[in-house]
Amino acid sequence: MREQMHGTDPHADRDSGQRPVDDAAPSSTSPAVPSSTSPIEPPPTRYQMPDARDALPSGLLAGGGDLEPGTILAAYRAGIFPWPDAAGTLYWWSPEPRAILPLDGMRLSRSLRRTQRRGRLTITSDRAFDAVIGACADRDGGTWITPAMEAAYMRLHALGWAHSVEVWDGDGLAGGVYGVAVGGFFGAESMFHRVRDASKIALAALVERLRGRGFDLLDVQLRTPHLASLGVVEVPRVEYLRRLDAALARRSSF
Repeated sequence: MREQMHGTDPHADRDSGQRPVDDAAPSSTSPAVPSSTSPIEPPPTRYQMPDARDALPSGLLAGGGDLEPGTILAAYRAGIFPWPDAAGTLYWWSPEPRAILPLDGMRLSRSLRRTQRRGRLTITSDRAFDAVIGACADRDGGTWITPAMEAAYMRLHALGWAHSVEVWDGDGLAGGVYGVAVGGFFGAESMFHRVRDASKIALAALVERLRGRGFDLLDVQLRTPHLASLGVVEVPRVEYLRRLDAALARRSSF
């Protein structure tokens, strides 16, 4: 998972440090997807997904294709995710190893637990998906969340597949995380913070929600030192694909 931004060179290391986005107020909010509504299956992709195990050592697997909802969902179901380069060229990735956050393994510091107990911050879900993804994309120096990527995940949200967790304080949106849920799988894409620890609180709230709703795989794609400090671990690709198959077979609902 990428907080704010990772490198956009398709052959570069995807690690990045934390950089809070600008403190501009969210431009809009999106309606929540009703929890009782099942996701709408889009038309199938016109592409055949490559075998995730054929990726290069860098994790690069393929280039081209499109960002139609059916294509993105087929990719997640195959253990693949999109990541365009700085020019907007679309690439598809399957890292070895793969980073996951065990739902019983998130580590919270004492200071973060104190912040949670103070109750100053409010947690919601799917209250402002567009504001969350917009904040994740809003940074100096460019972003891998291109306008096309942003629009694609907005379409997935409208269909009931993409979701967000928001953290609010008295001044507005303080942080958040977004990703895609399929069965018992959740692929966390990016998170941001405008207030200290707000992205960590959003991630902790996401973990709690997934645990309570029958999910069993939280994919964060690549481990960074920041994510490792929160409990993220790496598993071999073959093990990840085994866990993914089991998660996709579950009937979970975000």
